[in-house]
Amino acid sequence: MTKFAPTSNLESFEILIEQGHRRRPSVEEKLAIVQDTFAPGETVSGVAWRYSVNAKQVFAWRRQYEEGGLTAVKAGEAVVRASELAAAIEEIRGLQRILGKMTMENQILREAVERGCAENLMVRPPLLRMRTIEDRL
Repeated sequence: MTKFAPTSNLESFEILIEQGHRRRPSVEEKLAIVQDTFAPGETVSGVAWRYSVNAKQVFAWRRQYEEGGLTAVKAGEAVVRASELAAAIEEIRGLQRILGKMTMENQILREAVERGCAENLMVRPPLLRMRTIEDRL
Protein backbone atom coordinates (compact mmCIF):
# COMPACT_ATOMS: atom_id res chain seq x y z
CA MET A 1 0.00 0.00 0.00
CA THR A 2 1.34 3.38 -0.97
CA LYS A 3 1.03 6.36 1.30
CA PHE A 4 0.83 9.81 -0.10
CA ALA A 5 2.83 12.40 1.74
CA PRO A 6 2.92 16.08 0.95
CA THR A 7 5.97 17.17 -0.91
CA SER A 8 7.95 20.25 -0.01
CA ASN A 9 7.39 21.95 -3.37
CA LEU A 10 3.66 22.48 -2.70
CA GLU A 11 2.80 25.98 -1.59
CA SER A 12 -0.13 26.84 0.60
CA PHE A 13 -2.71 29.18 -0.80
CA GLU A 14 -5.73 31.05 0.45
CA ILE A 15 -9.11 31.48 -1.13
CA LEU A 16 -10.45 34.89 -0.38
CA ILE A 17 -14.19 35.08 -0.29
CA GLU A 18 -15.95 38.36 0.13
CA GLN A 19 -18.42 37.70 2.92
CA GLY A 20 -21.65 39.47 3.57
CA HIS A 21 -22.22 40.57 0.00
CA ARG A 22 -24.75 38.52 -1.89
CA ARG A 23 -25.60 39.41 -5.41
CA ARG A 24 -29.30 40.12 -5.63
CA PRO A 25 -30.75 39.53 -9.08
CA SER A 26 -32.92 42.25 -10.52
CA VAL A 27 -36.58 41.64 -11.31
CA GLU A 28 -35.69 41.34 -15.00
CA GLU A 29 -33.11 38.64 -14.21
CA LYS A 30 -35.62 36.78 -12.04
CA LEU A 31 -38.21 36.92 -14.83
CA ALA A 32 -35.65 35.64 -17.35
CA ILE A 33 -34.69 32.74 -15.06
CA VAL A 34 -38.33 31.83 -14.38
CA GLN A 35 -39.25 32.01 -18.06
CA ASP A 36 -36.33 29.71 -18.89
CA THR A 37 -37.82 27.07 -16.58
CA PHE A 38 -40.96 26.95 -18.75
CA ALA A 39 -38.98 26.13 -21.91
CA PRO A 40 -39.55 22.62 -23.28
CA GLY A 41 -37.07 20.10 -21.89
CA GLU A 42 -35.83 22.42 -19.14
CA THR A 43 -35.93 21.61 -15.46
CA VAL A 44 -35.92 24.06 -12.60
CA SER A 45 -32.80 22.44 -11.16
CA GLY A 46 -30.98 22.65 -14.49
CA VAL A 47 -31.85 26.31 -14.97
CA ALA A 48 -30.89 27.08 -11.35
CA TRP A 49 -27.53 25.38 -11.82
CA ARG A 50 -26.91 27.26 -15.08
CA TYR A 51 -27.58 30.62 -13.41
CA SER A 52 -25.78 29.64 -10.15
CA VAL A 53 -28.95 30.12 -8.12
CA ASN A 54 -30.46 27.87 -5.48
CA ALA A 55 -33.23 25.70 -6.96
CA LYS A 56 -35.50 26.39 -3.97
CA GLN A 57 -35.22 30.10 -4.73
CA VAL A 58 -36.17 29.50 -8.37
CA PHE A 59 -39.19 27.47 -7.26
CA ALA A 60 -40.21 30.40 -5.01
CA TRP A 61 -39.80 32.85 -7.90
CA ARG A 62 -41.89 30.58 -10.11
CA ARG A 63 -44.67 30.51 -7.53
CA GLN A 64 -44.54 34.32 -7.27
CA TYR A 65 -44.60 34.58 -11.05
CA GLU A 66 -47.67 32.34 -11.30
CA GLU A 67 -49.40 34.42 -8.60
CA GLY A 68 -48.46 37.68 -10.31
CA GLY A 69 -45.96 38.71 -7.64
CA LEU A 70 -42.97 39.33 -9.88
CA THR A 71 -45.11 41.42 -12.21
CA ALA A 72 -46.25 43.53 -9.26
CA VAL A 73 -42.66 43.99 -8.10
CA LYS A 74 -41.64 45.04 -11.59
CA ALA A 75 -44.48 47.56 -11.75
CA GLY A 76 -43.59 48.94 -8.32
CA GLU A 77 -46.88 47.83 -6.78
CA ALA A 78 -47.36 46.25 -3.39
CA VAL A 79 -47.62 42.48 -3.22
CA VAL A 80 -50.53 41.20 -1.15
CA ARG A 81 -51.48 37.72 -0.06
CA ALA A 82 -54.05 35.88 -2.11
CA SER A 83 -56.36 35.65 0.92
CA GLU A 84 -56.23 39.42 1.43
CA LEU A 85 -56.95 39.96 -2.26
CA ALA A 86 -59.93 37.57 -2.14
CA ALA A 87 -61.32 39.36 0.93
CA ALA A 88 -60.94 42.75 -0.76
CA ILE A 89 -62.66 41.51 -3.92
CA GLU A 90 -65.54 40.12 -1.86
CA GLU A 91 -65.90 43.43 -0.01
CA ILE A 92 -65.93 45.31 -3.32
CA ARG A 93 -68.68 43.03 -4.64
CA GLY A 94 -70.75 43.65 -1.50
CA LEU A 95 -70.32 47.41 -1.82
CA GLN A 96 -71.28 47.23 -5.51
CA ARG A 97 -74.49 45.38 -4.57
CA ILE A 98 -75.35 48.05 -1.99
CA LEU A 99 -74.59 50.82 -4.49
CA GLY A 100 -76.83 49.13 -7.07
CA LYS A 101 -79.72 48.93 -4.57
CA MET A 102 -79.30 52.57 -3.54
CA THR A 103 -79.19 53.69 -7.17
CA MET A 104 -82.36 51.76 -7.91
CA GLU A 105 -84.15 53.24 -4.87
CA ASN A 106 -83.05 56.73 -5.90
CA GLN A 107 -84.38 56.20 -9.42
CA ILE A 108 -87.73 54.88 -8.12
CA LEU A 109 -88.14 57.90 -5.83
CA ARG A 110 -87.29 60.32 -8.66
CA GLU A 111 -89.88 58.68 -10.92
CA ALA A 112 -92.49 58.83 -8.13
CA VAL A 113 -91.88 62.56 -7.60
CA GLU A 114 -92.05 63.23 -11.35
CA ARG A 115 -95.28 61.22 -11.69
CA GLY A 116 -96.83 62.95 -8.68
CA CYS A 117 -96.00 66.35 -10.14
CA ALA A 118 -97.29 65.37 -13.58
CA GLU A 119 -100.63 64.11 -12.21
CA ASN A 120 -100.96 67.12 -9.87
CA LEU A 121 -100.86 64.87 -6.84
CA MET A 122 -98.32 67.21 -5.28
CA VAL A 123 -98.63 70.95 -5.04
CA ARG A 124 -94.91 71.34 -5.58
CA PRO A 125 -91.96 68.99 -5.65
CA PRO A 126 -90.14 68.57 -2.35
CA LEU A 127 -87.36 71.04 -1.74
CA LEU A 128 -84.08 69.45 -1.06
CA ARG A 129 -82.02 72.16 0.56
CA MET A 130 -78.32 71.60 0.55
CA ARG A 131 -76.46 72.64 3.64
CA THR A 132 -73.84 75.29 3.13
CA ILE A 133 -70.83 76.19 5.18
CA GLU A 134 -72.74 79.15 6.71
CA ASP A 135 -75.45 76.75 7.99
CA ARG A 136 -72.86 74.76 9.88
CA LEU A 137 -71.44 77.82 11.66
